[in-house]
This record gives sequence, structure tokens and C-alpha cells, in this order.
Amino acid sequence: MTDNSLAVSLAEKLIAAESVTPATGEVFAVMEAMLEPLGFEVHRFIKGEAPDGPVENLFAIRRGPHGSRHLAFAGHLDVVPPGQGWASAPFEPERRGDLLYGRGAVDMKGAIAAMVAGVADVPADAGTISFIITGDEEGPAIYGTRALIDLIRERGDVPDLCLVGEPTSVNRLGDMMKIGRRGSVNIWLEVEGVQGHVAYPHLADNPIPKMVAMLAQLDALVLDEGTDWFQPSNLEITEMEVGNHAHNVIPAKATARISIRFNDRHSGASLSEMVAQIAQQHGGTALPIVSGEPFLTPPGAFSQMICDAVEAETGIAPEASTTGGTSDARFLRDLCPVIEFGLVNATMHKRDEAVAMADLAALSRIYARIARAALEITGE
Repeated sequence: MTDNSLAVSLAEKLIAAESVTPATGEVFAVMEAMLEPLGFEVHRFIKGEAPDGPVENLFAIRRGPHGSRHLAFAGHLDVVPPGQGWASAPFEPERRGDLLYGRGAVDMKGAIAAMVAGVADVPADAGTISFIITGDEEGPAIYGTRALIDLIRERGDVPDLCLVGEPTSVNRLGDMMKIGRRGSVNIWLEVEGVQGHVAYPHLADNPIPKMVAMLAQLDALVLDEGTDWFQPSNLEITEMEVGNHAHNVIPAKATARISIRFNDRHSGASLSEMVAQIAQQHGGTALPIVSGEPFLTPPGAFSQMICDAVEAETGIAPEASTTGGTSDARFLRDLCPVIEFGLVNATMHKRDEAVAMADLAALSRIYARIARAALEITGE
């Protein structure tokens, strides 16, 4: 089975390649150097311009016999900015005790290293395996996975199943996998008024009371009570701005922003239309941007493969969940069934991000087992 030290050493190489989002260059060269000796055909390309680009993406494929099944591993090599106050340099991986420290150790260079280490234990003639890797998941995600999906379709390399290595575990490795995600829409609200002196309100039109009434109506909405697999949809007011620095002036405009995370009882379009109608009632306008639609991969053969692999290595069966934020699985679900499973998420995006080295080794073995099952391999 998989060499327990391989996943750790690969993670160190990836962490050492600084790749704050949007990522290009060295980290992808490191990834390419890992995959080519395993027989992968690697395709790298850069897409987009500032401010949301340029972004580098990588698609690598190792083809099995004609007609064999195809499993894709997906993830991202970009990381969030490390910030200040680390005990060690964030892009100089450091082993301290049982932990490996560095930005991306958990989210998600560690998981990608475990994927590569796991695949190294799968025979090349067992079936087709690919890697769908972007440098733009932590940012706007405009030039990343969506561009990779276009390439995959153009090439005719659509996988049968896709496993995303997001850090889904909560308290210990293997306790949770994500079989779906809620959708996300952000909506910018605006109410125009007429500026004037507070002593002469009849000569002005204050937009603030209208905006407050609009937000109160939106805040009072009960969108749904949840479903069998999804928690209730929620609407949150995330910003309100007037920009009025004078105490004696009625402002000319009030703006606000709301964010809705929604389950599969709704769509981005239906919620956008509902909010637009409420905004209109109060003399305002609404500009929506839908980040992703909800999706669900119902429990079945794919999730059972993951459960069996996790239980064989950890002794526990992962809970199937749809909680949490969005990920690039929201795009990949258009290709094929997709499930997310990865490391413990306790330190992701935090100072002194760290992963248990034993978890990296165990995850590589889990990924190898999943690949074998997905490609219908039997035996050790």
C-alpha cells in the first residue's frame, strides 16, 4: 500500500511553493513534476487578466484501457494570504512534533499531496485517473475550475466520478464528507433619495427609512424549513452604507448588501426575483450575483465507496453532510457526481495552519482505496 512518508514529503514541496490566490508558476511546476513520473499527461494553461487573473490551471490524465472507468481528483493550489504572527514562516514547511505547519497544509495542498501519493499505489492499467487543479478557488473563481471544465469537455475527458479534497472532517479525520452544498447569492440593494438640509425635510427625500423598511421585510422572511439533506436557507444582511459624514444633511442614497445561502427548494434566479420585487415595493433596486446553485449527490454507490474506504482506515463512518460554505464542487457537479472528502478543517485559513502527519498518510491510503473501488479494482 501507499508509502506513509510520501504524502508528507509531497505536501512539504507544495507548501514551499508560495501560491497566494490567484496562483501561477512554481507551485504548478512542482505539481507537474509529481505527476509526470506516474505516467500522467499534464496540461497547464493561464487564463484571465487583472484584477481577477491571471490564473493558472492544470489538467492531468493517466488513461486506462479503452472503455475503463474514469475517476477525477479535484482541488486547488492557491491559498489565502497568511497574515502576520506565525510561529514559523508560512511558506517554509516545518515539522514540529506530530504536525506539519505551513499555509495550505489543510486547505488544500495536504489533500492534493495525499491524492498524488494515493494514486501512486493504483496500477496505471486499472482505469483512467485525472487531476482537475486550479489556482483560483480562494478568490473570485472566475478563471479557474470553470475554465478547466470547458477544457475537459472540449477534450472529451469527462469523468464518471469526481472527488474534491476540501477539508471536510471536523473533529477527526473521516468524520464527515460533503454530498452537496447550498447555493449562494449576494444582492446589492440601492434606494435613491434627494439630498437636502435636515431643517428642510420637505425639500428632500430621505432614502434611509425606505432602506430600513426594506431590510426589515427581508430579514423577517422565512425562506423554508430545510429538507431531508439541507438545513434551512438563510438570508443575512451583510452591509449597509450611506456615506454621509455631515450631521445636518439628508443623504441622497442608501445602499446595502444581503447574502443568501439556499437549499434546493430555491434557485439563484427565483430568490433574485423575490428580492427585486421587495426592493421595488420600497422604491429601491436590486443587483444579484449568483455564486453557485445548490447541488446534491444522493447517497448511493459513490458515497458508499468513500464510507468503506474511511472505515477501513479509521474505524469510523463519515457523516454525509451538506453544511458549510461553497466550493468548486458547485461547478464540477455539472460534469458528473461529485463528493468532497478531506482533512480536518480546524486550522484552515488560520495563523499556524497545520496538519497531523499521520492524517496525511491515512488520507493517502483512503484515496487509494476510493480510486480502486471507483475503478473496480479488487485486492490490495
